[in-house]
Amino acid sequence: MALKTARGRAAATGSEPRKVLVTGGSSGIGAATAREFAARGFQVAVTGRDPGALKEVAGDTGGVSLAGDLREPGCPERIVAEAAAALGGLDIVVSNAGAGWSGQFVAMTSEEIDDLLDVNLRAGAHVAHAALAHLPPGAGHLVFVGSIAGLVGVASEAWYSATKAGLAMLADVLRAELKAEGIAVTLVTPGVVDTPYFERRNSPYVRQHPRPISAQVVAAAIVDAVERSRDAIILPGWLYVPARLKVSFPGLYRLLESRFA
Repeated sequence: MALKTARGRAAATGSEPRKVLVTGGSSGIGAATAREFAARGFQVAVTGRDPGALKEVAGDTGGVSLAGDLREPGCPERIVAEAAAALGGLDIVVSNAGAGWSGQFVAMTSEEIDDLLDVNLRAGAHVAHAALAHLPPGAGHLVFVGSIAGLVGVASEAWYSATKAGLAMLADVLRAELKAEGIAVTLVTPGVVDTPYFERRNSPYVRQHPRPISAQVVAAAIVDAVERSRDAIILPGWLYVPARLKVSFPGLYRLLESRFA
């Protein structure tokens, strides 16, 4: 009962700009998404671990910067509450914070395994859980930014693929759970994106194919998905083919993977 009461108070009037929180908003996809929302008239709050970069994004968007490490206990709840207070409510939450790791699974330390799980899945779950106390029924929207690795799996990125697969499943099940309340859930699944992500993992991106797409392309797709209430998008579009092939014809997919991966 308390949850529904809180959501009722958070309902947007329809005449006011919609209010959005973007996690992982200090650079890359998150920063581009915050700027895209602001350009389309949304009120924006951004969070991340780099206060200086966040303030720059907030300055560009006329929004609010909220520094914090979502891996820390209680931080997701604090950030969501502070964003709702600063903006006067929340209509949309984009769970974008993530980290990568490339190499053989056996080479990972226990700390690296836990850190990737904390950033890519646990933090996203806590952000979504906290957001549900604020998102208005019939108008609220959760967006999860996953990865093609979470749909097909990528060699030398076993644990990263597993964490993103968990995020994709969370999005799918929450969409069903929240349908009756009119809270939309979107899973955005990009392929390789040209961001500082590759600078922060332990291996640069060196493949000739697929070529990276820009963070702005992903950001525009995220805002489009919110405005059109789309359940899921994959970027670039040709990645729908391997994703569908993996589900419908796993044997053929494994054969092609062994030859061309």
